[in-house]
Amino acid sequence: MECGLIGLPLGHSFSPRIHAQLANYAYELRELGAEELAPFFAARAFRGVNVTIPYKKAVIPLLDALSPGAAEIGSVNTVVNEGGKLTGYNTDVDGFLYLARRTGVSFEGRKVLILGSGGTSLTAGAAVRREGAREIVTVSRRGPVTYDDLAAHRDAEVIVNTTPVGMYPNNGERLLSLADFPECRGVLDVIYNPLRTPLVLEAEAKGIPASGGLPMLVGQAAEAARLFAGEGVPEARVERVTETLTHELTSVVLIGMPGSGKSSVGEAVAELLDRPFLDTDSEFERRFGPVPDYIEREGEAAFRARESEVVCDLGRRTGVVLATGGGVPLAAENRAALRQNGEIFLLERELSALATEGRPLSKNLEMLYEKRLPVYLACAGHRVRNEGIARTAEEIAAHFKEGEKL
Repeated sequence: MECGLIGLPLGHSFSPRIHAQLANYAYELRELGAEELAPFFAARAFRGVNVTIPYKKAVIPLLDALSPGAAEIGSVNTVVNEGGKLTGYNTDVDGFLYLARRTGVSFEGRKVLILGSGGTSLTAGAAVRREGAREIVTVSRRGPVTYDDLAAHRDAEVIVNTTPVGMYPNNGERLLSLADFPECRGVLDVIYNPLRTPLVLEAEAKGIPASGGLPMLVGQAAEAARLFAGEGVPEARVERVTETLTHELTSVVLIGMPGSGKSSVGEAVAELLDRPFLDTDSEFERRFGPVPDYIEREGEAAFRARESEVVCDLGRRTGVVLATGGGVPLAAENRAALRQNGEIFLLERELSALATEGRPLSKNLEMLYEKRLPVYLACAGHRVRNEGIARTAEEIAAHFKEGEKL
């Protein structure tokens, strides 16, 4: 093994993809049981490895030395074999500072609220101390500062989430509301699946600089690559890798009036981008039967509740093309579900061209359009007119690809 990642489990790791773009060495995943950890390090048959859950502390007694940063934090995520001597490092601090720098969040002279008390919390604490934070408050369920004490810290200027709250598959959960922190000027969430947690979405809605944790993942890998290869990775390359990975994980989401062509255009976009295609109406029918029959039998309120269940499930997916029912964006929880991983396109079409057959909720199109348009516009980042399936799909795919950095 030249370089790689050890831990358990590793099935969905992005590390091989990231390291392949950062430097020129072989990188593999190696799942190790607890009983395999000591023999692996005793053999010293590697140039360098990254270490993830659950071994970031367990590896320390197996090493010959620790870097000052790893010793301060008490956690190792990178081990380098330097002529037979195993030295442990913690590159998560570098990744965290890259995340903050990229987001435009400064800690100097500010009060920082860190949610969580685990290993990542220790990393964040070390990073913000290094950057001159005025005060650091760590909040955890067990204290000494708990979530019941948050009212005493309404003056926090930067909020950092290091807990798994809001992480897939428990999307939508959060520990606090920014409405209670009027002085907040920056939000960082180390979670990278979904790309935007509810905390990040709320910050964005308030115009507060905020980011999920994907840049931290790439930033720490870049520092590990420097240790493995013996030379630094230019920050421009780190940025390209971050943008490319973000683009790969971002979904294309189509919203718009019923009959505007979202399903047909969405299928064509998915083919152009070589991505899976999903449709909330089709998934609803697969689970509950035809929409008109369900509405007639159960009523619109029941239909909307079931529709939100479908949107919640499909919105968790990354890297897909998703077409939605016309009324999906009307519910705030649906908008959040779509925005957590999606770039949203409003597909428009002349009202006279909208099909109404089999659509019991599309009786008065003009009134429906006037009511829904402000919601559509607030939700979508792009407006595209449907002037033919192929042409419109090409326009959406081209616009989406503009954000791709290769």
